Amino acid sequence: MTMTSDTSVPAETISVYQAIGGRAALSAAVEDFFGRLLADPVLGPFFPRGAGPVHRAYLVTILGEALGGPERYRGPDIAAAHHGLGITGAHFDLAAAHLYATLDGLGVPRHLSDHIVGIVGGLRPAVVTA
Repeated sequence: MTMTSDTSVPAETISVYQAIGGRAALSAAVEDFFGRLLADPVLGPFFPRGAGPVHRAYLVTILGEALGGPERYRGPDIAAAHHGLGITGAHFDLAAAHLYATLDGLGVPRHLSDHIVGIVGGLRPAVVTA
């Protein structure tokens, strides 16, 4: 628990999940993010059949859990799902840039965007396979 600025009244500490608007905000971010990935000439080919509702829901859930929300990811193993796709560090960095652009476009403050992208960066060893 933290204190408000006058330090006389306790204030609830909120999660990043709550700070950005919860599941609805994450769903909007994932929609925009996948739109950017699919339109990117370098990253789009990794999604030859697009990114369907199940894939999008997995990402919302992964992010929701990572950001302190009530979601619990129970989908496929992330490393196994990305194994053999040939994703490089440069691909991962390009996707991270698209995530920043998504969050900026949705008005997420930069300190929260930095935190979110930092959390997603923790997935790098599971996603980068080449």
